[in-house]
Amino acid sequence: MVNFSDVDRRGYPMVDVATGYGHWAGTYEDTVEDIMDLALLEALTVPEWHTVNRAADLGCGTGRTAAWLRGRGVPAVDGVDLTPEMLAVARARGVHDRLVTGDVRDTGLSAGAYDLVISSLVDEHLPELLPLYREAWRLAAVGGLYVQVSFHPQFILATGMPTHFTNAAGEHIAISTYVHLISENVTAGLRAGWELVEMREGLVDDRWITLKPKWEQHRNLPVSAALVWRRRG
Repeated sequence: MVNFSDVDRRGYPMVDVATGYGHWAGTYEDTVEDIMDLALLEALTVPEWHTVNRAADLGCGTGRTAAWLRGRGVPAVDGVDLTPEMLAVARARGVHDRLVTGDVRDTGLSAGAYDLVISSLVDEHLPELLPLYREAWRLAAVGGLYVQVSFHPQFILATGMPTHFTNAAGEHIAISTYVHLISENVTAGLRAGWELVEMREGLVDDRWITLKPKWEQHRNLPVSAALVWRRRG
């Protein structure tokens, strides 16, 4: 694993996950672009979303992912998040059947109860990946899928940019960020017993440049990645 401190080019003050997302909750929906994660979900071919009966949304945040799943015909979604302020937004949104305050690595949800487990923009906040993959495995039914969308390590390495937000005082605040190579994800997933069935990477393209003209210098860098895993047994 690469230490983020070795590649940090921003020098923003850094806070822990619960503190950071607690402060970011009120403006999160206005700052996270759908092209970062939801566009990758849209591009996947393996999950037939309308066939999913129940999903576990790990690191559910404000409910963006669950709302997207509901829009694709998923009838039941349970959510877990560490931050009460984010859960309050998700609760008001009303797209989850159940919301739990908890750690994505130890959710307390029922084993084998979900034919889809999903996490989006979560793993860069974890020092180790294996506990997340093992918990997803525990939650998934045999034949179930785990879909993970990640902040791409190549983008972090190339730009030195952590996950960050702007606080009420106009200051940029970083949230604890770890750099996990794609190979680390593959290794952790395989160790947990998953079979990798699809992967997509989202590049900085014209859509991104329209949203963030200053990112022209990052054109064609991969900014996010989606991995799809299946539990065989």
